[in-house]
Amino acid sequence: MAVDSAVPGDMRAIGIATPGGPDALVPERRPVPVPAADEVLIKVAAAGVNRPDVMQRQGKYPPPPGASDIPGLEVAGTIVAAGGKAEQLIGRRVCALVSGGGYAEYAVAPAGQCLPVPDDYDLIEAAAMPETLFTVWSNLFERAYVVEGDTVLVHGGTSGIGTIAISLCNLFDIRIIVTCGSDEKCEQARAWGADHAINYRTLDFVEEVKRITAGKGVQAVLDMVGGDYVPRNIECMAEDGRHVSIAVMSGAKTSLFLPTVMSKRLTLTGSTLRPRSVAFKSLVADELMRVVWPFVEQGKLRPAMDSRYALADAAKAHARMDAGDHFGKIVLTV
Repeated sequence: MAVDSAVPGDMRAIGIATPGGPDALVPERRPVPVPAADEVLIKVAAAGVNRPDVMQRQGKYPPPPGASDIPGLEVAGTIVAAGGKAEQLIGRRVCALVSGGGYAEYAVAPAGQCLPVPDDYDLIEAAAMPETLFTVWSNLFERAYVVEGDTVLVHGGTSGIGTIAISLCNLFDIRIIVTCGSDEKCEQARAWGADHAINYRTLDFVEEVKRITAGKGVQAVLDMVGGDYVPRNIECMAEDGRHVSIAVMSGAKTSLFLPTVMSKRLTLTGSTLRPRSVAFKSLVADELMRVVWPFVEQGKLRPAMDSRYALADAAKAHARMDAGDHFGKIVLTV
């Protein structure tokens, strides 16, 4: 293994003292992780904050076997050490999808899950990209195979997922309808590029989608709500539509009227990204590199940035996410 001589033996990190609220996040000293043969060690400049981190903090989403118990699923920084198969990457600026360990000064990532950060691209912005980009691409573009000219419905329009979905749909000429929890957030979503934004607190999003699409419905739905949203989503869907579930924030159980699914020939699918294999995530990274990364290099794809907090203030960052007032991504800087 090749290592930069400046790499210390231990590091600052954020641990979870006991499952609970934001105050459960506490600064700790941890050993610097050692990369395996196909892994790299990244000196972290910034780490993105995501909803799965909150669920892990609450004790609802334990890390998969073998993953770090330190929260954090995405980082950006400089590679300072590497296993034998990845030594040529030392010194490169990258952003990476990780299974855990992001809230720290150093994090290990599979080499195949790293993407190069252009020289003129802010590492803090780059840290806000991997988790949502991998999630939206693998679910909306691969599982739901949306194409130019389609119309899609995405819930949580001002979240990290929602804002990156808006950006990708704009790049690939896909019309996007989002739902938000206030008129202000609807305005923010439209300003970011959403074709339509529906305040789900004051309007029936099913009727609004039917109105917007002249009764035809949408070709795909990306849903992170679950529960009673699923049958309502199905009402919004066009024939041969695809429904992709990626979270169940409002309930893991639902009830369906199957004749509607059959008569519309709908596809209901879903996925969770964190437990997927390195091989799968590396394939997604390869596709992102070919199809999406040219837009990053041209400065045409950047994340919506809400706020930045120092690593030691991770509890404040989580409190911001818990409040639900953020627009786009919350990031920890190291």
